[in-house]
Amino acid sequence: MQASMYAVKGSVTLAGAEARSNRRRPVFCGGGRVGAFVSLSSFNSISDKNCCMSNSRRSCFGLRIDSVPMATELARMRFFRSRPVKALASDGDIEDVSPLKPQDVSPVKLQGKSSGTVLPFVGVACLGAILFGYHLGVVNGALDYLAKDLGIAENTVLQGWVVSTLLAGATVGSFAGGALADKFGRTKTFQLDAIPLTVGAILTATAQSVQTMIIGRLLAGIGIGISSAIVPLYISEISPTEVRGTLGSVNQLFICIGILLALVAGLPLAGNPIWWRTMFGIAAVPAILLALGMAFSPESPRWLFQQGKIAEAEKSIKTLYGKDRVAEVMHDLTVAGQGSVESEAGWFDLFNSHYWKVVSVGVALFFFQQMAGINAVVYYSTSVFRSVGIASDVAASALVGASNVFGTTVASSLMDKQGRKSLLITSFCGMAASMLLLSLSLTWKVLAPYSGTLAVLGTVCYVLSFSLGAGPVPALLLPEIFASRIRAKAVALSLGMHWISNFVIGLYFLSVVNKFGISSVYLGFAAVCLLGVLYIAGNVVETKGQSLEEIERALNPTA
Repeated sequence: MQASMYAVKGSVTLAGAEARSNRRRPVFCGGGRVGAFVSLSSFNSISDKNCCMSNSRRSCFGLRIDSVPMATELARMRFFRSRPVKALASDGDIEDVSPLKPQDVSPVKLQGKSSGTVLPFVGVACLGAILFGYHLGVVNGALDYLAKDLGIAENTVLQGWVVSTLLAGATVGSFAGGALADKFGRTKTFQLDAIPLTVGAILTATAQSVQTMIIGRLLAGIGIGISSAIVPLYISEISPTEVRGTLGSVNQLFICIGILLALVAGLPLAGNPIWWRTMFGIAAVPAILLALGMAFSPESPRWLFQQGKIAEAEKSIKTLYGKDRVAEVMHDLTVAGQGSVESEAGWFDLFNSHYWKVVSVGVALFFFQQMAGINAVVYYSTSVFRSVGIASDVAASALVGASNVFGTTVASSLMDKQGRKSLLITSFCGMAASMLLLSLSLTWKVLAPYSGTLAVLGTVCYVLSFSLGAGPVPALLLPEIFASRIRAKAVALSLGMHWISNFVIGLYFLSVVNKFGISSVYLGFAAVCLLGVLYIAGNVVETKGQSLEEIERALNPTA
């Protein structure tokens, strides 16, 4: 095991000292603990003039040094304004010493795997992701049946509102999610989120009028909007660096599973036209489980640290990673916060010159993700397959959902190996090629006999390409590149672009198709994908293998 010691100006600096003894003592210099353990042999080489230590009662300049855990002492230093420290120079004189700066401190790295348990808590959070996907996809197969039941079968405008009201609510929810997560914490926000998710599911399942259905969809939309903001945020903040990419992509995987479950849930509709009510109602079950699960889940240690709740942050880290990594993680949080006494960011802070460049990357990624046409494929795949003569339209859409799950599973295994940026570029290139194939299959007369097969093939290839990068990466990447001060609100703003784009696609897609033709629309989606490739190549940074604090320091060197 290696240890490091960081001394003040005029003192000794030891780095990477090999442990020569199992007996270790915490070292204090200049009135504060420096966050390291050195062996007795190394310790004896340090001048007593530089670091004072009493055998009977370990202290330095009147400070008891055995009363507070190392990580806690480091963390508490974060919340007080730094002041020059009086230290003994080697010649015995007292001189002013500048406080340590983040760049002067090397991180404490402990070897070995985490002994804590992260996966169950990621699984609980992903109930929100399942509901996200389920509410998006449930209307796909049920729309015709609920339209007949509610008396709006001939009113395509009201049908459009049943689809798009969910997205309008999600836009509101995504902005609210960032503010709630900053104010109440991540786990309590999940519990609050369960309220609109549960009420919305019940209202849509029992609706006897289109007005009640729209209100239920609006509430469900607010719920999934909040989930879309806090699920990736929470997962990124509790996941160990070495598997953060894999665990972060699990969010998208469960969204895909939710969509697939919604498509499969529609299979009994042909024999039971009122089955659509059950489809909407069962969404209340995971919402209730989400609230119950979060009651037993640890809060994000990064949010606790920002709030000054150091003891709770240490407890959370111990639960997530094991007690052996408490000092390491607390050290990283302390170094990331040292030199900055800024309060939580307001919404307008996101647009200042210091943050806007990185925030704009998040907004742009979700713009390209949605305007590339994914939700047009999800919402209207049934209609597209039907128009080209596919007999079992629900089964064809279920195939699309299965492709999404498969592709996202593959992406999860590649995220921490290939990196985020390369997966994004590969994904958008594949989506562009697939949309081009779809467009040509509908316009070239020579391909007319095969148009049905090519429509399914092109759609499946598009969804596979999307699920390899464009789907999972943005929600994973954004919490990584945003500074802790702006993280929750910047994710919420980016998700706002996601839902606004989503809303526009859902509301106007059929109208645009009727005016310009599906082939031209698919060609437009292909062009958007190619623009996305160019943007990503020039603006997106790679983050694999780096802790959130390391990424923050790299992107904000003056912070």
